Amino acid sequence: MWIALVLALLFGAGTALQSRVNGQLAVALDDPFVAAAFSFGSGLVILLLVLPMWKPGRAGLAKVVGELRGRTLPWWMVLGGLAGAWFVTTQGLSAGVIGVALFTIAIVAGQTVGGIVFDLIGLGPGGRRPLSATRVVGAVLALAAIGWAVSAQLAGDAPILLMVLPFTAGVGASWQQAVNGRVKAVAESALTATVFNFAVGTTALVVVMLVHAASAGWPSALPTEPWLYAGGALGCIFIAGQAMLVRRLGVLLLALCGVAGQLVAALALDLLLPTADRPVGIATIGGTVLALIAVGVASIRWGRRKHALPPAEVTAAS
Repeated sequence: MWIALVLALLFGAGTALQSRVNGQLAVALDDPFVAAAFSFGSGLVILLLVLPMWKPGRAGLAKVVGELRGRTLPWWMVLGGLAGAWFVTTQGLSAGVIGVALFTIAIVAGQTVGGIVFDLIGLGPGGRRPLSATRVVGAVLALAAIGWAVSAQLAGDAPILLMVLPFTAGVGASWQQAVNGRVKAVAESALTATVFNFAVGTTALVVVMLVHAASAGWPSALPTEPWLYAGGALGCIFIAGQAMLVRRLGVLLLALCGVAGQLVAALALDLLLPTADRPVGIATIGGTVLALIAVGVASIRWGRRKHALPPAEVTAAS
């Protein structure tokens, strides 16, 4: 459990770092849609290079295809990449404008709400996880932390729409973690689940990019800084990691543990390498600290609680 918690923190930090990279790439290109397609597409290329060298990943592909043909794995469970595509699109649209800390706080709100709902209905591979007092308090504290951290910037010129977008991406991220965990359970390989995730997401983003380019044109030049193209590699790491951890931690606890890593890394990035004109306020720092407390509260006695198995019709494949 402790290893899983530490890994979830590290993967959360990777999410914040990816938000900075993709946000800066979108600003450099002046096109968030091309930036998102670059991010997902480069991740898919990396995975396709690794897949032939990893036998469990190749075997997992055959297992998932077989379960899809037999209809024991619902087809929509391999579409987690659509949520990932929306996530990186909102990074390009929002993170470079409102700052990584505020962007991440909005993501946290969506992940908290999504984690509660998807755990209650048993969407993740670990089955239904009923609400406990500590999880309710932890979720409420997390939402309170978000409200506190956002309050100061709402009073300024932060665009509300650019905060709503990452909130919806946060809900989608929780759904993505749950269904990717299901695919991983069937394939018995996190690499397989990640390949499906990136293949679906890349397809969606390329279509959107082409439609947008038909009306708005292409970027005039590509940035030369190599680190701006690292978003796909970062995504490969934390998407695969989350697919492995969600069965152990559940959707909500995985989201809240990731929150700690996201907020700390995002706050550090905004303090050390700011991109927005607005300074990081006391409310943002205080909200981050309160969110860390929320993670701790939600984790209390978690490992001792039993949870229901997933519905038979959904988990027959696993």
